[in-house]
Amino acid sequence: MDLAGVGIWSSQLRYGDAAEIADAAAELDELGFTALWIPDVGGPVFDAVGRLLAATARTVIATGILNLWMHAAGDVADSYAALTAEHGDRFLLGIGVSHAPLIDAGQPGRYRKPLAATASFLDGLDAAPHPVPAAARVLAALGPKMLELSASRARGAHPYLVTPDHTASARSTLGEGPLLLPEQTVILCDSADEARRIGTDWLQGYLALPNYAKNLLRSGFTEDDLAQVSDRLFDAIIAWGDEAAVMRRVAEHQAAGADHVCVQVLLADPAEFPREQWRRIAAAL
Repeated sequence: MDLAGVGIWSSQLRYGDAAEIADAAAELDELGFTALWIPDVGGPVFDAVGRLLAATARTVIATGILNLWMHAAGDVADSYAALTAEHGDRFLLGIGVSHAPLIDAGQPGRYRKPLAATASFLDGLDAAPHPVPAAARVLAALGPKMLELSASRARGAHPYLVTPDHTASARSTLGEGPLLLPEQTVILCDSADEARRIGTDWLQGYLALPNYAKNLLRSGFTEDDLAQVSDRLFDAIIAWGDEAAVMRRVAEHQAAGADHVCVQVLLADPAEFPREQWRRIAAAL
């Protein structure tokens, strides 16, 4: 399973039109992206993974991430076994604990002890009749304890909504060996005003989630940065500009210790597939 280089993180590849998903995934495979990452907020995520595996020949398909509160470990292991039996070693299982407001909305008090819950879920994957190997799973990890668990119980970490400085800190915590696979959001446009029109509401939605807010505060941003979505915060999280600006940010993550960077392209219409932008990024690789 090759996880070097640059991948694509895309909600459109999970929730878009099925025919366009298949066509776009096949093109991304041909363009040379090494992994395609899709989110999970419950529902048939393995059906989505299977469709992407069927549409591609080389690229790794990864969950970014599978929400552990919404799936039983035994069922996940069975799905992993079925998908790898059919498609080979191209499925990377990204696992995460999500955020208390999202999980507790339907069942108050369900979200508790996320580190212990993650370890327990991994125990379930290990104990299943067809275990998911540690080398085929990564963890959504921001803070040091979850990063340490990523190093000891998985192949590495998939941090989301992070800066190259966080990547450097995460690499220090992980040490050499475990994979570090951060997500990087980008907007391909030349205007700061346009970038902020596209990205501010999107970013505010994530800043309302405590795990992301705490990580950004731990990374040196202030409460005012978060409340106002300051230019400093916006520019640190979202790389905007031309292809060269995107590749500079990718290179900063790589220099800080990332093995692979998955790029998420934002458009004014979040349902639109950013296929032109994907092509432009591929040409710049």
